[in-house]
Amino acid sequence: MIILSLPETVNNIVQSAMSIIISDEILQASQLTPEEFYQEIALYLFQTGRLTVGYASQLAQISPNAFRQLLKQRAIPLYNYDVEDFELDLKNLKELGRL
Repeated sequence: MIILSLPETVNNIVQSAMSIIISDEILQASQLTPEEFYQEIALYLFQTGRLTVGYASQLAQISPNAFRQLLKQRAIPLYNYDVEDFELDLKNLKELGRL
């Protein structure tokens, strides 16, 4: 059994922690070590935009640099730069006279 503790923040200040108990049965079914389980949850929450690199690395119980390396190994982008962002950048560059 592992206990997953997640910080609860309000205005970027940690207020309390939430604990989730993961049964041995679920952990065994996942075929992951407890460390890998933490990392998979952290990767998912980062990838879906729910956690920053800092919080995801805390959840994964590794340093932010190690978490960035894990993102690189998994080909998960550190930044989510989509078409809308690109179009906004183009618009701003044109307004600044740089294009």
